[in-house]
Amino acid sequence: MIGTVFRSDDVPAEHRFDYWRELVGRTHAPSDMSSEYTTDFWAEQRLLELGPVTVWPASFRPTRFQRDARMVRRSDPELYHLSLVLGGGLGVDHAGRTDTHGPQDLYVIDTSQPYDVRPPADQDRRMVTGVGVEFPKALLPASPDRVRDLLGRRMSGRDGVGAVLTGFLTGLNQQADSLRPSDAPRLGTALLDLLLAWFAHVLDTEATLPPETRDRTLTVRIRAFIRQNLHDPELTPPVIAAAHHISVSYLHRLFQDQTQDQTQGETVAAWIRTRRLEGARRDLADPALRAVPVHTIAARWGLPRPAHFSRAFRTTYGVPPTEYRLRAAATPPPPHGTVN
Repeated sequence: MIGTVFRSDDVPAEHRFDYWRELVGRTHAPSDMSSEYTTDFWAEQRLLELGPVTVWPASFRPTRFQRDARMVRRSDPELYHLSLVLGGGLGVDHAGRTDTHGPQDLYVIDTSQPYDVRPPADQDRRMVTGVGVEFPKALLPASPDRVRDLLGRRMSGRDGVGAVLTGFLTGLNQQADSLRPSDAPRLGTALLDLLLAWFAHVLDTEATLPPETRDRTLTVRIRAFIRQNLHDPELTPPVIAAAHHISVSYLHRLFQDQTQDQTQGETVAAWIRTRRLEGARRDLADPALRAVPVHTIAARWGLPRPAHFSRAFRTTYGVPPTEYRLRAAATPPPPHGTVN
């Protein structure tokens, strides 16, 4: 597991809000926090320190965060803060702009300027869920004047580079329990590249990115595209290259140069085959899919030829897919609540 976790249920009810407010004040830019639900407060937050980037997935009852000019003068960590809203909503007053943000929206705050982040009037008791990201302003190769145009503005995390960034952040939270501390520096590098690419995209300054950052970001986008289309048996390097407006040779070079999950130098076709076999293996072990024929599961993962699938599966996992399914069915599940 990476990161530290706070759960309000671990604190006596009368101290929950004050404790969480103190925690947020220690780990983020100081702000005045208030809530209508202090007597029945609930929050859960994970703090992930990934090199120069800090990520904090959180869920909490509606809370207001106010940072005034006095607080800025007293303490300014000089960070950009990017928020991805996943549930509920937030209103933001910042840098002369007022906007409201809902699920799959992104917005940016500069800790050197006052802000007021609050739940909308119709929020009731619904939880606010999202992921915050903070990194030093000095790491962004764009002038503060350019970035000012983005501050507080509602931007989409549903398409393009924004969707890739959204997928990365939500995946970090979902997989945090299975990640190792040694993964943190590499994840921080990948996330910083994505952040720089996203800022460059929304600021229309992509040409200013270092070539290695552009290549790493493009590779992340291509891998996300492949994962979304693994079911298509026609997913081939030429199709992938055309979808990203690059040559097939450039696509192969990207995969040879980039390192992810100890797969440096793996070919595009091999990477696709591995992801498909992993998906089929998970489905074969799923009790809910026990009645689904093996060849149907294989076809769902873009492997429509049963004989070819069986050979590839046996080569990778040491047993034929049917035997793997029987062994998985014979293995009792872990007791409820067990964490591996």
